[in-house]
Amino acid sequence: MLFDQVVRRGSVSAAARAAHLSQPAVTQAVAQVEAALGARLLHRSYSGLELTGAGRAAAQRVDRALQMLRDALGAVRTRSANAVDADALRGITSTQLKALIAVVEEGAFARAARRAGRARTAVHRAARQLETSLGTELFEVTSFGVRPTREAEKLALRTRLAFAEIAQAQAEVAAVQGTGSGSTTIGAMPLARSVLLARAVLEFAAARPEHGISILDGPYESMLGALRRGTADVLVGALRDPIPFDDIVQEHLFDDPLAIVVGAQHPLVGRGAPTLAALARFPWIAPRRESPLRRHFDGLVGRLDMQRTVAPIECNSLIAARSMLLASDRVMLLSEHQIHHELESRQLVALPHPLGDVTRSIGLTVRRDWWPTEVQAQLVEGLRRHARAVAASSSATAGAKRVLGKLQPQREQAQD
Repeated sequence: MLFDQVVRRGSVSAAARAAHLSQPAVTQAVAQVEAALGARLLHRSYSGLELTGAGRAAAQRVDRALQMLRDALGAVRTRSANAVDADALRGITSTQLKALIAVVEEGAFARAARRAGRARTAVHRAARQLETSLGTELFEVTSFGVRPTREAEKLALRTRLAFAEIAQAQAEVAAVQGTGSGSTTIGAMPLARSVLLARAVLEFAAARPEHGISILDGPYESMLGALRRGTADVLVGALRDPIPFDDIVQEHLFDDPLAIVVGAQHPLVGRGAPTLAALARFPWIAPRRESPLRRHFDGLVGRLDMQRTVAPIECNSLIAARSMLLASDRVMLLSEHQIHHELESRQLVALPHPLGDVTRSIGLTVRRDWWPTEVQAQLVEGLRRHARAVAASSSATAGAKRVLGKLQPQREQAQD
């Protein structure tokens, strides 16, 4: 906060007067920020203090982080009975905010203290001081112990994002210094893991080897939670309709064709496009509930005249599904792109969807207020470029299938 005041006012003395502190205290605070970011942020000129190149990169991020905190803290104070017209950050410390985050994430003071490596009394005191400063209840006593209120959870979420913005400042300062460029965490859904992500990430890593990349795997809900908390930067995979939260945005990249997938020795192989009646004779493997693919599955199975004597096996693991398809006559609705390796090795066969061209939307999901660094923007552009290549390949394959479909009746007639 004091660094921001120095930047805005152009001098340490003016910042000290505004904050009601001594000049040495402000100077020390700025030095601590510079030490944390590993760069000189200010230099003295004829007109006063000016930002260095690293300082300009940091200042924008610090300003964004502080504004996030002001908005979040201001919203809490506005709803409290003791609301006052003052800077929402006044009297608030990073120790208090970190204590809040730890308690919200761990659900209890004792666990939060163990995670932080601090005494329980210290974490409790910091969290309660924050509660007093804001004039609102952040923790409530229940029969199971003390737990965070909804206000505390909302505030912790916005505070995490502000701290993530500070991490972005560190990345941009490192880029200016030539000592690194930060990192990006990508949440990868099944199709992205099998087709899109590997090529894009390997190409990017070859060009920017200093940039760290982490790839998350797991259910969509957990990856979305990581995105909204700021512990993930972008999700790649099937888009949701409707969008589950208004603090995220989705960008469509391409339409992913769906097919009926079976093992290479399945009775339906070699018989052309399967009919609804033919598909009704076989047991199914179903996608996970609440997924976009599951809605397509339910729509298709709802049109089949099936005897419901064999329940579908619900499976979200491609490895497990592949094993079951190879070992049985079960049928699965799946993305052709997602099993391109199995199709190339002829382990599995993709049969045309009986209802024609059926697709699902694939794209990127980011936080609405995410501001990528220059290097992160390069990575995202690489994902877009590889997605366009996948879309072009998909269009060519679809065209070839349409031609083959027109020729197929002539071949059958010639054989007759």
